[in-house]
Amino acid sequence: MDIDVFATAHRLEWQRLDALIRRRRRLTGPEVDELVELYQRAATHLSTVRSSGQDPALTARLSGLVARGRSAVTGAHASAWGDVSGFFVRTFPAVLYRMRWWWIGSALLSLALGAGIAVWIMADPQVQAAIGPPEEIRAYVEHDFANYYVEHPGASFAAQVWTNNAWVSALALVLGVFGCLPTVYVLAQNAANLGVAGGLMFAHGKGDIFLGLIIPHGLLELTAVFVAAGVGIKLGWTLIAPGPRPRLQALAEEARAAMAVVLGLVVVLFVSGLIEGFVTGWVHITWLRIAIGVAAEALFLAYVFVLGRKAVHEGETGDIAHRPETAPVAG
Repeated sequence: MDIDVFATAHRLEWQRLDALIRRRRRLTGPEVDELVELYQRAATHLSTVRSSGQDPALTARLSGLVARGRSAVTGAHASAWGDVSGFFVRTFPAVLYRMRWWWIGSALLSLALGAGIAVWIMADPQVQAAIGPPEEIRAYVEHDFANYYVEHPGASFAAQVWTNNAWVSALALVLGVFGCLPTVYVLAQNAANLGVAGGLMFAHGKGDIFLGLIIPHGLLELTAVFVAAGVGIKLGWTLIAPGPRPRLQALAEEARAAMAVVLGLVVVLFVSGLIEGFVTGWVHITWLRIAIGVAAEALFLAYVFVLGRKAVHEGETGDIAHRPETAPVAG
């Protein structure tokens, strides 16, 4: 089959179908019948072009046209609220569950590094002295660490924390595509900062204050960072070892799923920011602060391992549902 002749012969039909789809809410009765007929023809044309394998670009264009035609004919268009609920009930938790071992591994390694640094600082006064002058360290453990959570109004502090954590998470995720190592660096730097703070506080007998102020918001906040880092490392590893899929196709599929993580983490970090801004420094009952943080983390993990597991078992991957089946490639 001469694909150019075929495309020329049916181009006007495809253009007419596209025009009817754009006007689908204002069609007359005869135009609706015409829409259905042209959609059926276009579906047949797509099958013919796809089986020939001669023109991936035309196949992709016809796939999009047929998908829009199907939506116009069946009226199967979800509401905006349906799209949002579907994202948070299926897409986002499915991606988190599917990539769980990547971010769980990131969490374990990061926490091990942070704990190791903390123990090193606690056990060696020379390391403590190298961090800063004794008077500065004393001020930090006696006042500055705790005052950090109350020195600004709750609303502005929550917004500041949200922005900062979103930036760290975005870096951890996006940089992963550059061979994993930049994300590992961001993760290690974050773990080192936590380890230094914990080491200094425990070394001066303030470990209870450290845990009482870190746990409420830190459980959910750090989990979000670990998720971003795990997904970023998965992106980088996909580029290195794509498996049976073509390298760019594999990267594109995982990157589309990663975008779902980016959008979902905005909400997770918003909740974490609210806890840090309005609970950590302002709820003075330690057990209540910690209980709020543990409850938030437990709800998040249940969300991932209940809804996410269910969605994955039903075939959800987090990729775009109606993407073109074939993308243009260099011949």
